[in-house]
Amino acid sequence: MSKPDIYLVDNGSLSPIATIQLREIAKKLSLLSSHNIQAVSLLHSHKVPKVQVENIEATIVKRAMREAIECGQIDFVIVPLFLGPSLAITQYLPEVIDSFRHDNPDLRVQIAAPLCGHCIEEPDIRLAKILQAHVQELTRGIFAPKLEIALVDHGTPINAVNVIRNKVADQLSILLQHNIIPCSMERRDGNEYDFNEPLLENLGQLSNCSGGHLIVAMFFLLAGRHAGSGGDVAEIAEDLLKRGVYTSVKMTALLGAHNLLIEILNDRLQEAIDSMA
Repeated sequence: MSKPDIYLVDNGSLSPIATIQLREIAKKLSLLSSHNIQAVSLLHSHKVPKVQVENIEATIVKRAMREAIECGQIDFVIVPLFLGPSLAITQYLPEVIDSFRHDNPDLRVQIAAPLCGHCIEEPDIRLAKILQAHVQELTRGIFAPKLEIALVDHGTPINAVNVIRNKVADQLSILLQHNIIPCSMERRDGNEYDFNEPLLENLGQLSNCSGGHLIVAMFFLLAGRHAGSGGDVAEIAEDLLKRGVYTSVKMTALLGAHNLLIEILNDRLQEAIDSMA
């Protein structure tokens, strides 16, 4: 087997900061793993003007693989920067790979496990430990009976991804010895997506902590339209304050900001490389 091209792959974003953060994570993973890791998105990022991303044009999987294959590369390892088995990596990514394999039958591509690991019922405890560290940075001086903690993800059409969120919330509850409310930023319409409930914006209807404090444990990886300063979650948090549901609302750092995430990615990468040997 030739030395594979290794891609760290996120979903992609039109936000420049998401591409910059993805590259930073790829650099850290390169140092830890002693492999050259390329930051590549599934979609969107190639549309961001390169002047907004350090004058280095962002790329997507289709383009990166096509250019590599044209240069003779047939071996690839893809490390998903995804919390769980989203459709983007269980359906879209395999479709992209199959489109190249049609003309390149010798193509070998290994997709590493997502961050949660192989079992959605027992997600990697290190995700909860990252959240624990981020929450504890914000809880100093807050009287526990007046504190609520909500673990918030984007919301998903895939039940398996929702299971991961809820299991991580259970793990975090044990680590912090505090009740954790798992909730979603948004959801699709239809009863079949009710598993996303409750929504963050509706916590006031559930709260027994009127006038208390809320910490939003961000189950997001990178900043962009939804997460980070000025994102959708921040707007929802601000609205909770304006409505007087809570006296204060604090949001944790994102998962991508913690070095323990790099260790998880390195484990996923090494396992994928070993599978190709």
